[in-house]
Amino acid sequence: MTLSFEDFPPGRFGTFGPRRVTREEVLAFAAEYDPQPMHLDEEAAARSMLGGLSASGWHLCSIMMRMMFDGFIGRTASLGSPGVNELRWQAPLRPGDDITLDIEVAEARVSNSRPDTGIVTFRGVVRNAAGQQLCEIVTPIIVRRRAASAAGQG
Repeated sequence: MTLSFEDFPPGRFGTFGPRRVTREEVLAFAAEYDPQPMHLDEEAAARSMLGGLSASGWHLCSIMMRMMFDGFIGRTASLGSPGVNELRWQAPLRPGDDITLDIEVAEARVSNSRPDTGIVTFRGVVRNAAGQQLCEIVTPIIVRRRAASAAGQG
């Protein structure tokens, strides 16, 4: 079943994961996209403000996007996103962490300019197995409305 705008009322939406993050993938992502020492070298990472090897924040965002896609966006009538409103990295993602993603619908409103669509603003929080909050994102997604409800608008 394809999820439409009407399937996203404000409030808690769901939890996705857990997803284990391996040392190998942390190193591979960093080597390709964010080759800073704290993401590639144990000794340099230990001396950094992160206090040990940690994944790039951009790696965490990529994993979070995959979790969102697998969890619900892949079956949503999504037309894309105009961007990210907020993004905060709050604690390091460590190799071996099992992470979960909690999603809440912060806001859902019908588009003024395109009444056949709505804008759903999601708030996502990634936590490790200890419950420590690693990242928070607030992002809107443009979602097609159900044809029956959109037909009555005008």
